[in-house]
Amino acid sequence: MSEKLEATSIRANKTTKNIRREGPGAAAAWAAEPGSGTAAGEEGVVIHDADAEDALEAAVSRTDENDSERDRSFAEEADAPHHVRSMAEMMAIIEALIFVSEEPLGIKALADVLKEDRGWIESALEALAEEFNSRNGGLHLRELAGGWQFATRPEHHEHVRAYLKSRPSAKLSLASLETLAVIAYKQPITVPEILEMRGVQSPSAIKTLLDKRLIVAKGRKETIGRPMMYGTSKEFLLQFGLKDLSELPSIEDFEDLAGRA
Repeated sequence: MSEKLEATSIRANKTTKNIRREGPGAAAAWAAEPGSGTAAGEEGVVIHDADAEDALEAAVSRTDENDSERDRSFAEEADAPHHVRSMAEMMAIIEALIFVSEEPLGIKALADVLKEDRGWIESALEALAEEFNSRNGGLHLRELAGGWQFATRPEHHEHVRAYLKSRPSAKLSLASLETLAVIAYKQPITVPEILEMRGVQSPSAIKTLLDKRLIVAKGRKETIGRPMMYGTSKEFLLQFGLKDLSELPSIEDFEDLAGRA
């Protein structure tokens, strides 16, 4: 019995030395090798290699970290601008988006939809505007109220106006038209100031203009009674085809345009 225990101990010592020499995985390979166990009737000997187990845990931890990093990279790539479209493709897509948009389409909105850099969007827009407007057709692409929109060319406005006049529409009354003109050129302005300029009361005209979203409240004036001030809205710019208030026409032309609002 003592000889068997001695032989088993010798085998265990040799195996441990081999495992340490051969590195991680040697213990599992030895355990799976046929005939690596003890002889029949002998008690089994279990060998634990601490170095191999530590190395295995470290390898698994590194694999998990790599997988997490790869997942984060994929998520960032999905959200980041990518530059996979050519200039021609960008121009075609932007043209289609501007055409279907009910309001002027800005660079930020285009960049959010297309997942492209804003500088790349601006370059494509400039190229599109130059190419489209060089056709000298009935439409042109112009910057309007903080975005881009297709519009009829000014030289065709008389024909467009004649067509629009042939259609039934809810036009502004003379009182509303005069009030809108005062607000457009004197904004921000209060109701008492409008009354002083027009010489008549304007409450119904103010309500009509608010209902049509042509004017908006601009805060209260720091004076006695703190009356509400009014100014023109983005809808006003859209209705009259203006990029901003610096493009306001003369008062006579404005009244002609306002008659179609």
